Amino acid sequence: MFFSSLLERFVKKAPIAVMAQSAIVYALNASSLDNLFREHATAQYEHKITFSSLVDMMSLVVCQVYRSVNSVYTKCKDKLGASLVAVYGKLRRTELPILTALVDDTGQRLGAVVTELQATLPSPVPGYRVRIIDGNHLAATERRLKVLRGQGAAPLPGQALVVYDPQLDLMSHLIPCEDGHAQERSLLSQVLPLIQEGEVWIEDRNFCTTEFLFGIRNRKGYFIIRQHAGNLHWEEQSEWTYCGRSATGEVYEQAVRLWTEDGREMVCRRMRLQLDKPTRDGDTELYILTNLPKTVKAVAIAHAYGKRWTIEVGFQKLATVLESEIDTLAYPKAALFGFAVGVAAYNVMSVVQAALRSEHGEERVQEEVSTYYIAEELSAVSEGLKIAVPGTTWLKIAGLSVTEFSAWLKKVAHYADLEQYKKHPRGPKKKQKKPHYDKRKPHVATARELMKSKVANK
Repeated sequence: MFFSSLLERFVKKAPIAVMAQSAIVYALNASSLDNLFREHATAQYEHKITFSSLVDMMSLVVCQVYRSVNSVYTKCKDKLGASLVAVYGKLRRTELPILTALVDDTGQRLGAVVTELQATLPSPVPGYRVRIIDGNHLAATERRLKVLRGQGAAPLPGQALVVYDPQLDLMSHLIPCEDGHAQERSLLSQVLPLIQEGEVWIEDRNFCTTEFLFGIRNRKGYFIIRQHAGNLHWEEQSEWTYCGRSATGEVYEQAVRLWTEDGREMVCRRMRLQLDKPTRDGDTELYILTNLPKTVKAVAIAHAYGKRWTIEVGFQKLATVLESEIDTLAYPKAALFGFAVGVAAYNVMSVVQAALRSEHGEERVQEEVSTYYIAEELSAVSEGLKIAVPGTTWLKIAGLSVTEFSAWLKKVAHYADLEQYKKHPRGPKKKQKKPHYDKRKPHVATARELMKSKVANK
């Protein structure tokens, strides 16, 4: 089932791009996006410019097919039938609940595909469903707005809390915030309704507040969180017990009691991870709190907390492999729109990798395949793919059931030569001595330096 002979040629020559484009039209098809907009918009309305057309434009920038919204607009302004000013106006007025709904919807659609492909990854806490949450402050933008001109400080367009599902390798929920200086803790009231019974939530110390920990417990969930002593009322209930070694150091455990000012109490476990190497902040010990039962060993909890870095790697990919933090979008809502589409694009890349795992094996794909080369092929081929393959073909793909779409991805993944997308890890950087700068000789001629080296080495 290749739908057309032309698409079949692309499948055999650029299977990654075909899978990515298929996942984009499946998860971000126009009718679903426009319905989502109508369901969640309260003040915004559709006129000439639909929400789906804005997402389509932004996805081309995020996937680095085009360098800016302006360059995409130049290519497709006839289709839009609206001015560039109108496009930017729509972007800067996007309502934040729509962005949350966009990420939720794509996460659910693509999560069902990963499950159908039987390509889920091991849980950081075996036997439990895990969620990792972290905040991401968007990078500073250009000073394009009148209120920013003349400002010496870097203008921050906003931030977002992102919930990551490590078993599906998907970013499943987004809580955007326009205030780049707001405390992450101020957004926690929006996180609690997401917690499901039996889930384990892994968080950094910024999220370690009394109300949040008791809120997780009240929803019959579990937490693994680095302790922030200043935000808690607590006291020791037992002496330290040695539990063994993790990959990063020695693990000890004790019982502690937490309480609130209104009289609520909770006894939980406290781990001390004595690190072999200090953290980048110079810490030699980490303290981790959890309400997981004793059946989950302390060393396993320390290991699970160490998996929190996976969401930070995801943020790094959003900022580098994908262009999700667009510095020309100075209005907060426009910048957050770009970030939300970037999160959706990250999920598309994850589904491509899930299809590869399903066809070529988990270990090989996890260790060898580079997201950078996946994004590079999509960037190079996607426009030609969209032009050459009729729109009716993509509509057929968008209309497939979860089972049919998963089978389609797996069939295309069969043609992927993983050697073309192989990671090239570099060794540790060598410390370089800073060269002496002579202001009397600010430049050198490269050709002359090469000639000197050639003569010296004879």
